[in-house]
Amino acid sequence: MEGSYLILAALLIAARAQNSRSSLVLLWRRGPAVLTAASLMVTRDERFRLVDGYNLQITDVGPQVHTVEVLVPPSVRPAPESRHAAARRGGAAVLECRAAGNPVPSVTWHKLPCCVPQNASARLGEGPQLQLARLERRHSGRYACTVDNGVGPAIRSWVHTGEGFRAELLCTVLADPPAEVSWYQNSFPLSASERVTMAARGNNHTLLIANVQPEDFGNYSLGRARQHVEVSGRPGPARFTSPPLARSPRQYTLAFAVDSYPPLDELRLLYRQLAINESFQQPGRWHDVVLAAPAPAGALTHRVAHELRSLQPGAVYEAIVQAKNRYGWNEVSDIFQFHTLGGPHAVHADELSPNFSSATNHRLTASTIALLLYTLA
Repeated sequence: MEGSYLILAALLIAARAQNSRSSLVLLWRRGPAVLTAASLMVTRDERFRLVDGYNLQITDVGPQVHTVEVLVPPSVRPAPESRHAAARRGGAAVLECRAAGNPVPSVTWHKLPCCVPQNASARLGEGPQLQLARLERRHSGRYACTVDNGVGPAIRSWVHTGEGFRAELLCTVLADPPAEVSWYQNSFPLSASERVTMAARGNNHTLLIANVQPEDFGNYSLGRARQHVEVSGRPGPARFTSPPLARSPRQYTLAFAVDSYPPLDELRLLYRQLAINESFQQPGRWHDVVLAAPAPAGALTHRVAHELRSLQPGAVYEAIVQAKNRYGWNEVSDIFQFHTLGGPHAVHADELSPNFSSATNHRLTASTIALLLYTLA
Protein backbone atom coordinates (compact mmCIF):
# COMPACT_ATOMS: atom_id res chain seq x y z
CA MET A 1 0.00 0.00 0.00
CA GLU A 2 1.12 3.60 -0.51
CA GLY A 3 3.34 4.89 2.30
CA SER A 4 4.49 1.44 3.42
CA TYR A 5 7.84 -0.23 2.78
CA LEU A 6 8.88 -3.36 0.90
CA ILE A 7 11.89 -5.62 1.53
CA LEU A 8 13.30 -7.72 -1.29
CA ALA A 9 15.39 -10.60 0.07
CA ALA A 10 18.59 -11.68 -1.64
CA LEU A 11 19.30 -15.42 -1.71
CA LEU A 12 22.84 -16.28 -2.84
CA ILE A 13 23.60 -19.74 -4.14
CA ALA A 14 27.13 -20.02 -5.51
CA ALA A 15 29.38 -22.88 -6.53
CA ARG A 16 33.02 -21.81 -6.54
CA ALA A 17 35.41 -23.75 -8.72
CA GLN A 18 38.47 -25.24 -7.05
CA ASN A 19 41.47 -22.80 -6.81
CA SER A 20 39.22 -20.04 -8.17
CA ARG A 21 39.93 -16.57 -6.83
CA SER A 22 36.85 -15.04 -8.43
CA SER A 23 34.23 -13.42 -6.24
CA LEU A 24 30.56 -12.66 -6.68
CA VAL A 25 29.17 -9.13 -6.77
CA LEU A 26 25.44 -8.83 -6.18
CA LEU A 27 23.69 -6.12 -8.16
CA TRP A 28 20.20 -4.77 -7.61
CA ARG A 29 18.72 -3.31 -10.77
CA ARG A 30 15.57 -1.41 -11.62
CA GLY A 31 15.23 -2.03 -15.30
CA PRO A 32 18.61 -1.07 -16.82
CA ALA A 33 19.57 1.21 -13.88
CA VAL A 34 21.90 -0.25 -11.22
CA LEU A 35 20.72 0.49 -7.65
CA THR A 36 23.44 -1.28 -5.61
CA ALA A 37 26.72 -3.11 -6.23
CA ALA A 38 27.74 -5.38 -3.35
CA SER A 39 27.43 -3.10 -0.26
CA LEU A 40 27.78 0.11 -2.29
CA MET A 41 24.69 2.25 -2.87
CA VAL A 42 24.77 3.46 -6.47
CA THR A 43 21.40 5.18 -6.68
CA ARG A 44 20.84 8.55 -5.03
CA ASP A 45 17.21 7.75 -4.40
CA GLU A 46 16.94 7.77 -0.59
CA ARG A 47 13.98 5.42 -0.68
CA PHE A 48 16.36 2.52 -1.39
CA ARG A 49 18.79 1.08 1.20
CA LEU A 50 20.44 -2.23 2.06
CA VAL A 51 19.43 -4.00 5.27
CA ASP A 52 20.72 -7.19 6.90
CA GLY A 53 23.42 -7.63 4.31
CA TYR A 54 22.20 -7.56 0.74
CA ASN A 55 18.43 -7.28 1.27
CA LEU A 56 16.96 -4.23 -0.47
CA GLN A 57 14.43 -2.14 1.42
CA ILE A 58 12.18 0.28 -0.46
CA THR A 59 10.25 2.89 1.54
CA ASP A 60 7.26 4.97 0.47
CA VAL A 61 6.17 2.26 -1.92
CA GLY A 62 3.65 3.55 -4.42
CA PRO A 63 0.48 1.75 -5.47
CA GLN A 64 1.17 -1.64 -7.00
CA VAL A 65 -0.68 -2.66 -10.15
CA HIS A 66 -1.18 -6.36 -10.85
CA THR A 67 -2.58 -7.58 -14.15
CA VAL A 68 -4.57 -10.80 -14.43
CA GLU A 69 -4.93 -12.29 -17.88
CA VAL A 70 -7.69 -14.86 -18.32
CA LEU A 71 -6.96 -17.59 -20.85
CA VAL A 72 -10.08 -18.47 -22.84
CA PRO A 73 -10.23 -21.73 -24.84
CA PRO A 74 -10.97 -21.39 -28.55
CA SER A 75 -14.56 -21.35 -29.74
CA VAL A 76 -15.70 -21.31 -33.33
CA ARG A 77 -18.93 -20.51 -35.17
CA PRO A 78 -19.14 -21.58 -38.82
CA ALA A 79 -20.85 -19.67 -41.60
CA PRO A 80 -23.19 -20.83 -42.89
CA GLU A 81 -24.29 -22.14 -39.48
CA SER A 82 -25.78 -25.27 -41.06
CA ARG A 83 -22.24 -26.15 -42.27
CA HIS A 84 -23.69 -26.74 -45.74
CA ALA A 85 -23.05 -24.44 -48.69
CA ALA A 86 -24.10 -24.64 -52.32
CA ALA A 87 -22.78 -22.72 -55.31
CA ARG A 88 -23.05 -22.84 -59.11
CA ARG A 89 -20.31 -24.29 -61.28
CA GLY A 90 -18.01 -21.51 -62.41
CA GLY A 91 -19.06 -19.31 -59.51
CA ALA A 92 -17.47 -18.61 -56.14
CA ALA A 93 -18.00 -19.74 -52.56
CA VAL A 94 -16.85 -18.40 -49.22
CA LEU A 95 -16.61 -20.62 -46.13
CA GLU A 96 -16.09 -18.87 -42.82
CA CYS A 97 -15.15 -19.84 -39.27
CA ARG A 98 -15.48 -17.04 -36.73
CA ALA A 99 -13.05 -17.86 -33.93
CA ALA A 100 -12.84 -16.36 -30.45
CA GLY A 101 -10.58 -16.91 -27.44
CA ASN A 102 -7.58 -15.54 -25.57
CA PRO A 103 -4.92 -15.63 -26.94
CA VAL A 104 -6.47 -14.98 -30.35
CA PRO A 105 -6.78 -18.41 -32.02
CA SER A 106 -5.19 -19.26 -35.33
CA VAL A 107 -7.45 -20.68 -38.06
CA THR A 108 -6.27 -23.19 -40.67
CA TRP A 109 -8.23 -24.82 -43.49
CA HIS A 110 -8.02 -28.33 -44.99
CA LYS A 111 -10.12 -30.34 -47.38
CA LEU A 112 -11.02 -33.68 -45.86
CA PRO A 113 -10.26 -36.68 -48.10
CA CYS A 114 -12.77 -39.51 -48.09
CA CYS A 115 -10.44 -42.35 -47.31
CA VAL A 116 -7.33 -41.01 -45.55
CA PRO A 117 -6.80 -39.39 -42.15
CA GLN A 118 -7.31 -35.65 -41.78
CA ASN A 119 -3.64 -34.98 -41.02
CA ALA A 120 -2.81 -36.30 -44.50
CA SER A 121 -4.84 -33.58 -46.19
CA ALA A 122 -3.15 -30.48 -47.56
CA ARG A 123 -3.48 -27.11 -45.90
CA LEU A 124 -5.53 -24.76 -48.10
CA GLY A 125 -5.08 -21.51 -46.23
CA GLU A 126 -5.15 -19.60 -42.98
CA GLY A 127 -7.50 -17.00 -41.56
CA PRO A 128 -11.23 -16.84 -40.85
CA GLN A 129 -12.34 -17.17 -44.49
CA LEU A 130 -11.65 -19.71 -47.22
CA GLN A 131 -12.46 -18.28 -50.67
CA LEU A 132 -12.95 -20.64 -53.60
CA ALA A 133 -13.30 -19.31 -57.16
CA ARG A 134 -14.19 -20.85 -60.55
CA LEU A 135 -15.86 -23.80 -58.91
CA GLU A 136 -15.85 -27.22 -60.53
CA ARG A 137 -17.31 -30.50 -59.38
CA ARG A 138 -13.94 -31.45 -57.86
CA HIS A 139 -14.37 -28.62 -55.35
CA SER A 140 -17.34 -30.40 -53.78
CA GLY A 141 -16.66 -32.13 -50.50
CA ARG A 142 -15.95 -31.55 -46.81
CA TYR A 143 -13.73 -28.71 -45.67
CA ALA A 144 -12.38 -28.42 -42.14
CA CYS A 145 -11.36 -25.33 -40.21
CA THR A 146 -9.20 -25.87 -37.12
CA VAL A 147 -8.87 -23.15 -34.47
CA ASP A 148 -6.12 -23.33 -31.87
CA ASN A 149 -4.72 -21.02 -29.20
CA GLY A 150 -2.97 -23.49 -26.89
CA VAL A 151 -5.68 -23.36 -24.22
CA GLY A 152 -7.82 -26.34 -23.23
CA PRO A 153 -11.48 -26.82 -24.18
CA ALA A 154 -14.24 -24.69 -22.73
CA ILE A 155 -16.54 -25.97 -20.00
CA ARG A 156 -20.18 -26.40 -20.92
CA SER A 157 -22.21 -23.52 -19.45
CA TRP A 158 -25.64 -25.20 -19.54
CA VAL A 159 -26.83 -28.31 -17.70
CA HIS A 160 -30.07 -29.96 -18.81
CA THR A 161 -32.10 -31.82 -16.18
CA GLY A 162 -35.67 -32.35 -14.99
CA GLU A 163 -37.78 -32.68 -11.86
CA GLY A 164 -36.95 -35.84 -9.93
CA PHE A 165 -33.61 -36.28 -11.68
CA ARG A 166 -30.15 -35.15 -10.57
CA ALA A 167 -27.73 -32.47 -11.66
CA GLU A 168 -23.99 -32.45 -11.11
CA LEU A 169 -21.77 -29.39 -11.55
CA LEU A 170 -17.97 -29.55 -11.55
CA CYS A 171 -15.69 -26.52 -11.35
CA THR A 172 -11.88 -26.43 -11.25
CA VAL A 173 -10.25 -23.59 -9.31
CA LEU A 174 -6.51 -22.97 -9.63
CA ALA A 175 -5.08 -20.73 -6.91
CA ASP A 176 -1.93 -20.42 -4.83
CA PRO A 177 -2.45 -20.45 -1.91
CA PRO A 178 -5.60 -22.61 -2.26
CA ALA A 179 -8.74 -20.51 -2.43
CA GLU A 180 -11.70 -20.78 -0.10
CA VAL A 181 -14.73 -20.89 -2.36
CA SER A 182 -18.50 -21.06 -1.90
CA TRP A 183 -21.30 -21.99 -4.27
CA TYR A 184 -23.89 -19.39 -5.24
CA GLN A 185 -27.32 -19.77 -6.86
CA ASN A 186 -28.65 -16.67 -8.59
CA SER A 187 -26.01 -14.59 -6.71
CA PHE A 188 -27.16 -15.87 -3.28
CA PRO A 189 -25.01 -18.16 -1.08
CA LEU A 190 -25.99 -21.80 -1.33
CA SER A 191 -26.06 -24.08 1.72
CA ALA A 192 -25.81 -27.87 1.86
CA SER A 193 -29.00 -29.81 2.57
CA GLU A 194 -30.41 -33.31 2.28
CA ARG A 195 -30.60 -32.89 -1.50
CA VAL A 196 -27.64 -30.55 -2.08
CA THR A 197 -24.15 -31.92 -1.50
CA MET A 198 -20.89 -30.02 -1.91
CA ALA A 199 -17.47 -31.64 -2.11
CA ALA A 200 -13.91 -30.56 -2.87
CA ARG A 201 -10.97 -32.72 -3.89
CA GLY A 202 -7.83 -30.81 -4.67
CA ASN A 203 -8.68 -28.12 -7.21
CA ASN A 204 -12.00 -29.75 -8.21
CA HIS A 205 -15.23 -28.55 -6.58
CA THR A 206 -18.43 -30.55 -7.10
CA LEU A 207 -22.06 -29.58 -6.49
CA LEU A 208 -24.59 -32.46 -6.60
CA ILE A 209 -28.32 -31.77 -6.57
CA ALA A 210 -30.47 -34.88 -6.03
CA ASN A 211 -34.19 -35.09 -6.80
CA VAL A 212 -34.19 -31.76 -8.65
CA GLN A 213 -37.11 -29.44 -7.91
CA PRO A 214 -38.26 -26.31 -9.80
CA GLU A 215 -36.60 -24.04 -7.23
CA ASP A 216 -33.24 -25.65 -8.12
CA PHE A 217 -33.27 -24.19 -11.63
CA GLY A 218 -31.13 -21.09 -12.10
CA ASN A 219 -27.58 -19.84 -12.48
CA TYR A 220 -24.79 -21.32 -10.35
CA SER A 221 -21.29 -20.00 -9.78
CA LEU A 222 -18.32 -20.42 -7.47
CA GLY A 223 -17.87 -17.24 -5.47
CA ARG A 224 -19.02 -14.13 -7.24
CA ALA A 225 -17.49 -15.05 -10.58
CA ARG A 226 -18.94 -13.45 -13.66
CA GLN A 227 -19.21 -16.77 -15.46
CA HIS A 228 -21.95 -19.14 -14.38
CA VAL A 229 -23.54 -22.47 -15.24
CA GLU A 230 -27.27 -22.59 -15.88
CA VAL A 231 -29.26 -25.55 -14.57
CA SER A 232 -32.44 -25.66 -16.63
CA GLY A 233 -35.41 -27.85 -17.39
CA ARG A 234 -36.00 -26.24 -20.81
CA PRO A 235 -35.55 -28.48 -23.85
CA GLY A 236 -32.13 -28.91 -25.38
CA PRO A 237 -31.45 -27.50 -28.87
CA ALA A 238 -32.93 -29.40 -31.79
CA ARG A 239 -30.60 -31.72 -33.74
CA PHE A 240 -31.45 -32.38 -37.39
CA THR A 241 -31.25 -36.03 -38.39
CA SER A 242 -32.57 -36.00 -41.97
CA PRO A 243 -30.13 -36.18 -44.93
CA PRO A 244 -29.42 -32.93 -46.82
CA LEU A 245 -30.65 -34.34 -50.15
CA ALA A 246 -34.40 -34.79 -50.73
CA ARG A 247 -35.76 -37.89 -52.45
CA SER A 248 -38.20 -35.98 -54.65
CA PRO A 249 -38.34 -32.62 -56.47
CA ARG A 250 -41.20 -31.06 -54.49
CA GLN A 251 -41.30 -32.85 -51.13
CA TYR A 252 -38.89 -33.24 -48.27
CA THR A 253 -39.23 -35.00 -44.91
CA LEU A 254 -37.50 -32.89 -42.28
CA ALA A 255 -36.50 -34.94 -39.23
CA PHE A 256 -35.02 -33.73 -35.96
CA ALA A 257 -34.63 -34.74 -32.32
CA VAL A 258 -35.07 -32.73 -29.12
CA ASP A 259 -34.01 -33.74 -25.59
CA SER A 260 -36.53 -32.86 -22.89
CA TYR A 261 -37.37 -34.53 -19.60
CA PRO A 262 -40.98 -33.23 -19.53
CA PRO A 263 -43.22 -33.77 -22.58
CA LEU A 264 -42.97 -31.16 -25.32
CA ASP A 265 -45.84 -28.69 -25.50
CA GLU A 266 -45.18 -26.90 -28.79
CA LEU A 267 -42.82 -26.92 -31.77
CA ARG A 268 -42.11 -24.16 -34.25
CA LEU A 269 -40.51 -24.65 -37.66
CA LEU A 270 -39.31 -21.90 -39.99
CA TYR A 271 -37.99 -22.61 -43.47
CA ARG A 272 -37.15 -20.58 -46.57
CA GLN A 273 -35.67 -20.97 -50.04
CA LEU A 274 -32.24 -19.64 -50.97
CA ALA A 275 -31.78 -17.96 -54.36
CA ILE A 276 -28.24 -18.84 -55.47
CA ASN A 277 -26.30 -17.25 -58.30
CA GLU A 278 -22.66 -17.45 -59.28
CA SER A 279 -21.32 -15.43 -56.34
CA PHE A 280 -23.80 -15.16 -53.46
CA GLN A 281 -26.86 -16.60 -51.71
CA GLN A 282 -30.02 -14.49 -51.35
CA PRO A 283 -32.50 -15.75 -48.73
CA GLY A 284 -36.23 -15.66 -49.35
CA ARG A 285 -39.19 -15.17 -47.03
CA TRP A 286 -39.52 -17.37 -43.94
CA HIS A 287 -42.48 -19.79 -43.77
CA ASP A 288 -43.66 -20.20 -40.15
CA VAL A 289 -45.17 -23.57 -39.26
CA VAL A 290 -46.52 -24.58 -35.83
CA LEU A 291 -46.10 -28.32 -35.34
CA ALA A 292 -48.11 -30.52 -33.05
CA ALA A 293 -46.10 -31.80 -30.12
CA PRO A 294 -45.23 -35.50 -30.35
CA ALA A 295 -46.96 -37.93 -28.02
CA PRO A 296 -45.03 -38.47 -24.76
CA ALA A 297 -42.60 -41.30 -25.39
CA GLY A 298 -41.38 -41.77 -21.83
CA ALA A 299 -37.82 -41.11 -22.97
CA LEU A 300 -35.45 -38.15 -22.88
CA THR A 301 -35.19 -37.81 -26.68
CA HIS A 302 -38.27 -36.78 -28.67
CA ARG A 303 -38.09 -37.46 -32.41
CA VAL A 304 -40.15 -35.48 -34.92
CA ALA A 305 -40.63 -35.80 -38.69
CA HIS A 306 -42.56 -33.28 -40.78
CA GLU A 307 -43.16 -33.42 -44.52
CA LEU A 308 -42.73 -30.19 -46.48
CA ARG A 309 -44.74 -29.97 -49.71
CA SER A 310 -44.96 -27.68 -52.74
CA LEU A 311 -41.21 -27.07 -52.81
CA GLN A 312 -39.31 -25.90 -55.88
CA PRO A 313 -37.32 -28.53 -57.81
CA GLY A 314 -33.55 -28.21 -57.77
CA ALA A 315 -33.64 -25.62 -54.96
CA VAL A 316 -31.76 -25.08 -51.72
CA TYR A 317 -33.73 -24.50 -48.52
CA GLU A 318 -32.76 -23.78 -44.94
CA ALA A 319 -34.70 -24.43 -41.73
CA ILE A 320 -34.59 -23.71 -38.00
CA VAL A 321 -36.59 -25.28 -35.16
CA GLN A 322 -37.57 -24.21 -31.65
CA ALA A 323 -39.27 -26.34 -28.97
CA LYS A 324 -41.17 -25.59 -25.75
CA ASN A 325 -41.98 -27.55 -22.62
CA ARG A 326 -43.53 -26.40 -19.34
CA TYR A 327 -40.31 -24.61 -18.37
CA GLY A 328 -40.19 -22.48 -21.52
CA TRP A 329 -38.68 -22.29 -25.00
CA ASN A 330 -35.24 -23.63 -25.84
CA GLU A 331 -32.60 -21.83 -27.86
CA VAL A 332 -33.19 -21.66 -31.61
CA SER A 333 -31.41 -24.48 -33.44
CA ASP A 334 -28.56 -24.01 -35.85
CA ILE A 335 -29.63 -23.41 -39.45
CA PHE A 336 -30.00 -26.62 -41.46
CA GLN A 337 -29.84 -26.65 -45.28
CA PHE A 338 -31.33 -29.23 -47.64
CA HIS A 339 -31.60 -29.59 -51.43
CA THR A 340 -34.48 -30.81 -53.59
CA LEU A 341 -34.07 -32.97 -56.69
CA GLY A 342 -34.61 -31.92 -60.29
CA GLY A 343 -34.53 -28.52 -61.93
CA PRO A 344 -32.02 -27.25 -64.48
CA HIS A 345 -29.16 -27.57 -61.98
CA ALA A 346 -28.49 -31.06 -60.67
CA VAL A 347 -26.53 -32.07 -57.62
CA HIS A 348 -24.85 -35.46 -57.35
CA ALA A 349 -25.61 -37.66 -54.38
CA ASP A 350 -21.95 -38.55 -53.87
CA GLU A 351 -21.22 -34.88 -53.27
CA LEU A 352 -23.45 -34.78 -50.18
CA SER A 353 -22.82 -36.30 -46.80
CA PRO A 354 -24.92 -36.06 -43.61
CA ASN A 355 -21.82 -36.70 -41.49
CA PHE A 356 -20.91 -33.15 -40.54
CA SER A 357 -20.16 -32.19 -36.95
CA SER A 358 -17.82 -30.28 -34.70
CA ALA A 359 -15.15 -32.19 -32.82
CA THR A 360 -12.45 -31.48 -30.30
CA ASN A 361 -8.91 -32.13 -31.39
CA HIS A 362 -7.00 -34.84 -29.49
CA ARG A 363 -4.55 -32.19 -28.24
CA LEU A 364 -7.47 -30.67 -26.27
CA THR A 365 -6.38 -27.19 -27.30
CA ALA A 366 -7.97 -27.01 -30.74
CA SER A 367 -11.45 -27.38 -32.20
CA THR A 368 -12.16 -28.62 -35.69
CA ILE A 369 -15.40 -28.06 -37.61
CA ALA A 370 -16.27 -29.63 -40.93
CA LEU A 371 -18.26 -27.69 -43.54
CA LEU A 372 -19.81 -29.28 -46.60
CA LEU A 373 -19.69 -27.63 -50.04
CA TYR A 374 -21.50 -29.01 -53.04
CA THR A 375 -21.35 -27.62 -56.55
CA LEU A 376 -24.45 -27.42 -58.72
CA ALA A 377 -23.90 -28.47 -62.30
